[in-house]
Amino acid sequence: MIKLKKSVVYKFLKGTGRYFIPAMIFTLFYTLFKFLIPQIVGIAVDNVIGDLPVEGKLASIFISLGGGRDNLRDNLIICALAIAVAAILEAISSYLSRINISRGTEKYAMSLRNALLQHIEKLPFSWHTENSTGDIIQRSTADVMTVRNFISSQLIEVIKTLILLTTALCIMFSMNVKLALVFTATVPVIVIYSLLFHSRISRQFRHADEAEGELLTQVQENLNGVRVVRAFGREKHELEKFNKTSDVYVKNWVDLGYTLGFFWGIGDLATCLQLMSVICSGAYFAAKGQLSLGTLLIFISYTQALLGPVRSLGKSLSELSKAGVSAERIAEILSAPAEEDDIGASDEFTDGDICFENVSFSYGDNEVLHDVSFTIPAGSTLGVLGTTGSGKSTLTYLLNRLYEPSAGRITINGKDIKSFTKSALRRNVGLVLQDPFLFSKTISENIAITRPDSSIDEIRARADVASVDADIMGFSSGYDTMVGERGVTLSGGQKQRIAIARTLMMDCPIMVFDDSLSAVDMETDARIRESLRSNTANSTVMLISHRINTLMQADKIIVLDEGRIVEEGSHKALMEKGGLYSRVCTIQSMAYAQEEVEEHE
Repeated sequence: MIKLKKSVVYKFLKGTGRYFIPAMIFTLFYTLFKFLIPQIVGIAVDNVIGDLPVEGKLASIFISLGGGRDNLRDNLIICALAIAVAAILEAISSYLSRINISRGTEKYAMSLRNALLQHIEKLPFSWHTENSTGDIIQRSTADVMTVRNFISSQLIEVIKTLILLTTALCIMFSMNVKLALVFTATVPVIVIYSLLFHSRISRQFRHADEAEGELLTQVQENLNGVRVVRAFGREKHELEKFNKTSDVYVKNWVDLGYTLGFFWGIGDLATCLQLMSVICSGAYFAAKGQLSLGTLLIFISYTQALLGPVRSLGKSLSELSKAGVSAERIAEILSAPAEEDDIGASDEFTDGDICFENVSFSYGDNEVLHDVSFTIPAGSTLGVLGTTGSGKSTLTYLLNRLYEPSAGRITINGKDIKSFTKSALRRNVGLVLQDPFLFSKTISENIAITRPDSSIDEIRARADVASVDADIMGFSSGYDTMVGERGVTLSGGQKQRIAIARTLMMDCPIMVFDDSLSAVDMETDARIRESLRSNTANSTVMLISHRINTLMQADKIIVLDEGRIVEEGSHKALMEKGGLYSRVCTIQSMAYAQEEVEEHE
């Protein structure tokens, strides 16, 4: 897992070198000018205002460029201007460093986000059913931002701090070893206590992160199911459930806040002791004549300049704990095996008879289909009737390879569907689900989503086949009407018919309608079926429905019960058998007759 976390950080840094390398160069310049200012102050105090002998190349060069001691004493503004120039150059270097860091980290974050979405889209359907959407969103947004912030702020800050600290220590030890040792005495203390807190902060942040994922999941469920919540008067119950999850989330973050507060309190104490030690020791050495006033000022300036960076080392370790957890959660997604085509799979699809040969499928220990075998001749229509949970929809998922059978195989034109690439198979098997998903786009964009270059005439032709053209033209904006999130601005029947039109745009040789007419009335159902028969005459159709009227014109009908085929044949043959199909037909006929009587009354 450590390797996976590293891969999240390093793998996506490729291509950002053109930003981070200049950032490091400008950081070096920033460090140079930052430490040059105290040196100029020290030279001015000891060698210009004072009479101490000139020692060191920097002092000699500065006094020489300034026209000598006497000229500098008469024109102290030269020292002030030198300090101002160094400060300006320091600011420019810092600005250019931060600009390049920002560009690099945004490119990194974009690469990571894109890779995450691309990988998530390739993950098996079973993976999505096992992982909550809220948690996936949380990992793809908040966790990515945590890693991004660590790289943009902490990782670069660590490098900057190391450069500052190394440069400062070299200068300090060259100037006065004793006072330099006083300064470095507290650095190990800061590092040690930071390491002690590292594992605890990491553990608490993971709990807080997971709690946030659960909170997002509940929010998403409530927003998506707001009509159901209100219809059943469940607002109070859902609010209580949300409050409990929110309390856990708040508690985790408060506990983390206490830990971080204690952590920073110790850090403040350590840095204050560090500055106090340098000032007191420096004053003592200066009083003993072992240290010049200018050197003391340089040490105090360097100590103050390093208080923040040294303290940030501790912060960086705490942020490393958070970033490590986030990187691990991201790595769990990126390491999940993506869908792969079988060896030798072809992108060339060949149409023909569809055969289910002794197919079985289980959700864990729950067997949904058992030894199912049937054939759909090319160009024919198969009707599928079954009770709830009998495995009707599972047939469509298996044919589309969203699931893989636990036993048996499925062939098209005599070839195992595994011999086709999944993209080729799904391009040629059009699927319309009972609860279709519509995007937050215009109606025309939803219908033409697989063929965005389609003309409005082509779009309207498919919509007419699906008996939804008249409904759409009744809207004020027609086909330019925006569909609300998940299609909330449309009725259930309109969504189903738009989904049918969208699938028809694919011109697939195989079409599967999974109870996709359940939300339309009987008259519209009949009109759509008649239109489909004339427009999909050359397609192989699997028609799943709980309505006998929808299935009765099919060339062949199979009846599923508890995952097994209990009856098969034409409508007429099944009615003559007097089995499950016949009983369902009788019950539905009586119900429809009763509805007609009530309407006339």
